[in-house]
Amino acid sequence: MTRSADVAPVDGRDDGEPAIVVDGITKRYGDRTVLDGISVGVRRGEVVALLGPNGAGKTTTAELIEGYRRADAGSVRVLGADPWRARRDHRARVGLMLQSGGFDMRARPTETIRQYAAFHADGLAVDPLIDDLGLRDVARTPYRRLSGGERQRLAFAVALVGRPDVLLLDEPTAGMDPEARAVVRERILAARRAGQAVLLTSHELADVERLADRIAVLVAGRIVANGTAAELAAGLAARLRFGLDRPLEVDELSSLGSAIGAEVVASSDGSGYDVANSAPTPALLASLATWCAGADRLITWSRTVGGTLEDAYLELVAAADGHADGEALV
Repeated sequence: MTRSADVAPVDGRDDGEPAIVVDGITKRYGDRTVLDGISVGVRRGEVVALLGPNGAGKTTTAELIEGYRRADAGSVRVLGADPWRARRDHRARVGLMLQSGGFDMRARPTETIRQYAAFHADGLAVDPLIDDLGLRDVARTPYRRLSGGERQRLAFAVALVGRPDVLLLDEPTAGMDPEARAVVRERILAARRAGQAVLLTSHELADVERLADRIAVLVAGRIVANGTAAELAAGLAARLRFGLDRPLEVDELSSLGSAIGAEVVASSDGSGYDVANSAPTPALLASLATWCAGADRLITWSRTVGGTLEDAYLELVAAADGHADGEALV
């Protein structure tokens, strides 16, 4: 895992200043520090995902990059300029997709997309975009009557229509059916191939694994890890995770650990228990089953975990939440 400033350009992509540079920014609201000196960059032709639990500071980060808010310390540069001071023509080079929408509740998708296309001298053709994103059947339906997934596709269309150099996408596939998600993913990859810089936030880790060149994990206002999905998962050894018919008491955890010769802890996702620091072998599973039979406990499920982005993300969030000295874990 690396700091964003140390990430080398990808072959065939722009090797100058990244399109988005967030350098040591801090943001406070009163006495509460929302962002605490975070740094991340996105190069042209690169997709970077910003992951984190609710309240981690993802929205504030996006708002600083948009120029909607101003950092208390550090700097933000988008396409070489401070977004807080950027002129209108510079802001037009950034495509925004926000979950909050902000569209007229009475307006229809065709009207909304055409309105935003008119702000740009070389916008995309509206009708093909409507068809590509599956909005034709609701093209004349007022916004207030659109489903959550349809609203997301409209917001995505608005972000794309101006052919921006930078895309900021907030939960781009949230609420979409599988077909729509596939179309949006392909559009994001097409933007990457065209040399656009894409920063997205998402709770859909499967989409992040498919799309992101790099991932930054933000917890409680700090970047705790930064790297590819493979790099984030590489440090996790495989381990046995299992569930029982009823929870274990503290003394039972100790007894089970002694019986199988390994520490047993609650899993980071809260689903069951992990056998820590021990490879998941047949002998280990047999020892676990023997103890459970003697304690009249039923093993309801078991599996080997480790080495996935989801496991790495949950471990990072759990470790950061419990990090006593408050230092970043990069």
